[in-house]
Amino acid sequence: MPVRQDQIDGGARRAVFSPVDNRARVDTVVRRLGDAIELGLLADGEQLPGESELAGQLGVSTVTLREALMALRQQGLLITRRGRGGGSFVSLPELPAEERLITRLHGWSTEELRDLGDHWAALSGAAARLAAQRTEADDLIQLRRTAAELIRAEGAAARGRLYGRFQVELAAAAQSARLTREQLALQGEVGALLCLVLADDSCREEVADRQRGLISAVQDGDHATAGTLAERCVREPVARLVAVRLTL
Repeated sequence: MPVRQDQIDGGARRAVFSPVDNRARVDTVVRRLGDAIELGLLADGEQLPGESELAGQLGVSTVTLREALMALRQQGLLITRRGRGGGSFVSLPELPAEERLITRLHGWSTEELRDLGDHWAALSGAAARLAAQRTEADDLIQLRRTAAELIRAEGAAARGRLYGRFQVELAAAAQSARLTREQLALQGEVGALLCLVLADDSCREEVADRQRGLISAVQDGDHATAGTLAERCVREPVARLVAVRLTL
């Protein structure tokens, strides 16, 4: 079920509309907005700000933005409605089917996957440690909601989307815009591949257990435990993904 707009407020959402690198080209804007749509940080059917406003928020020219919106429409991530009340509206896609994901996984060697897992775990661990030092209990509401949704989620696509959203929201809880953007970029690079392992109930349950413990550690200010659990939340699914790659 698409996430409601009142469920996606906060630092993760603000990171979506923060300025991109001033050297960025169209593909940078496409990736930023596309990743946010894939993760459900922008809700299905949600209307984007007007072109001038959105270009200002992202720190790009209206020409660059228009080209990016056109590319997103071609990818099926946006639709445009004309006339009164018109504009650009999010169209939440299904994640790639298993055959497409397997084909995509073929493009990664096991060494590349392990290296990416190390990088990803380091980012998540750092975010968790900072969150434990910086957040208040009210700042964890969204993380708790996403973790609870993962426990109930059926189907690989929903689980993959919720797993990715949790990672982005954890970085947002650390109050680090740079870490949040890094997590968004990682989701676009490899996040969908985790659907291949999260379809397994045992993997989903392991991740959910780690997430619950992680949230408790952050709330208690236990930055060491929070960092360790955040790293395990990444390393264990990536290790499963490497095992899948070895079978191909």
